[in-house]
Amino acid sequence: MEKKDPIGAAVQDYLKGAKAADIIVESDLTEEDVIPVSYLFRTEEEMPELELLALEQCRGKVLDIGAGAGCHSLPLQERGLDVTAIDISGGAVAALQQRGVKNVLQQDVFKLKDQTFDTLLLLMNGVGIAGNLAGLDRLLKHAKTLLNPQGQILLESSDILYMFEDEDGSYVIDLNAGYYGEVKYKMKYKDQESGWFKWLFIDPAILQDYAEKHGYTFEILYEGENGNYLAKLALQG
Repeated sequence: MEKKDPIGAAVQDYLKGAKAADIIVESDLTEEDVIPVSYLFRTEEEMPELELLALEQCRGKVLDIGAGAGCHSLPLQERGLDVTAIDISGGAVAALQQRGVKNVLQQDVFKLKDQTFDTLLLLMNGVGIAGNLAGLDRLLKHAKTLLNPQGQILLESSDILYMFEDEDGSYVIDLNAGYYGEVKYKMKYKDQESGWFKWLFIDPAILQDYAEKHGYTFEILYEGENGNYLAKLALQG
């Protein structure tokens, strides 16, 4: 078995009783960080306002992209919505099934076809799967093939410009390095390591430009304190 599924291994250990486990996160932007595995199992009572609002906004047939351990899929399913949870992690997919999510797919969303939904849900900075600005074009174009008429995308992202602020209030950005929201990450858990992957944090103004270019309306539903926000992109017609 390949040792490339740190999140999957961590959620499986959690289900077996390892409640205090942590996933180690490295990036090319900040110091090493950790994600407590318990966070992937949070209940509605433990969710921030942004996520609760996103759950309330879901309608019709929902695709929970990067569903993890199912903390969003399960409450949506309990509300009677037709939810499909999708994740590339084999361990996460097994956890989703073990926890009672009815419709689960182990697949890269970019390869998903022949199914359509009313809501695409991308929480926990889920739009990051685009990787970079070119990938955002690809994601928004592909999403149209997955949406029913008047379908919507609910996505969370962050404007991370504040991370480049100098002590005098100016911003120090290497303009030759590409868009500042394109970050590289690596995750580790025990002997499992993801390898480096690209992740996109997109500021709302640029996201709006890309959304409108692809024929979506754009609305910010919630703004958090740390530059994070919830946006709704909807197909017109």
